[in-house]
Amino acid sequence: MTGTTEPFGARLRRAMDERGPLCVGIDPHASLLAEWGLDDDVAGLERFSRTVVEAVAGRVAVLKPQSAFFERFGSRGVAVLETSVREAREAGALVVMDAKRGDIGSTMAAYAESFLHRDAPLFSDALTVSPYLGYGSLKPAVELARHHGAGLFVLALTSNPEGGEVQHAVRADGRSVGATMLAHLAAENAGEEPLGSFGAVVGATLGDLSSYDLAVNGPLLAPGIGAQGATPADLPRVFGAAVGNVVPNVSRGVLRHGPDVAALRAAADRFAEEIRAAVAPA
Repeated sequence: MTGTTEPFGARLRRAMDERGPLCVGIDPHASLLAEWGLDDDVAGLERFSRTVVEAVAGRVAVLKPQSAFFERFGSRGVAVLETSVREAREAGALVVMDAKRGDIGSTMAAYAESFLHRDAPLFSDALTVSPYLGYGSLKPAVELARHHGAGLFVLALTSNPEGGEVQHAVRADGRSVGATMLAHLAAENAGEEPLGSFGAVVGATLGDLSSYDLAVNGPLLAPGIGAQGATPADLPRVFGAAVGNVVPNVSRGVLRHGPDVAALRAAADRFAEEIRAAVAPA
């Protein structure tokens, strides 16, 4: 293999098989801090993040911190994020950094180095990225991810209503922009076993996606379970034959049970069991 460690796709497949495919978000926005009885400051941020990691990092496949909610506190918030990433990985969870970076050339390379270089303080197992400066603009991130055994999740068919005006737009060749991104990912993952390292973000709230080829031989990060209205039972209908590669993300559905560690853990376990039952082969 290329690079210095086992590829992300192989590590993710093993984690999903051993722990189930659930991904829990770490989204410390102000309203959740308030619900937990915490102040909207760095101390509250740190307490929130440490509690989530303590509760679930030892039992779920993936944790997904939303970088923006840490960055808003400046360097001290980023320091909390660094600690959260390190402690989550030490507990056995894979970390997907939800930063949705997207740029060109040396700037894209710098973003990639921030999250995908093994020596970076924020090194994560995978990073969410935006391809809407053209898929080719992601090349520096793709290359660095390959070298360091990391992965990417590319925004393809997102759950926000505004996304459709770009992602469902039809190109001159008759293929939609979203379908084009999926095709690029299938090419990146060609021949990889047991799972490619380059996945797509595909909303669980989108309904029937049978017109799209989701067989990209890579993971499908699926936001929308819980507070946004989708349920684990919806996954087979939305993702069809690709459901075995889906990483369903739940954030508020778990986080609203804090700050009690046992309650957070129990909520994550419930979602994990419902997801296992929904995606199990018939």
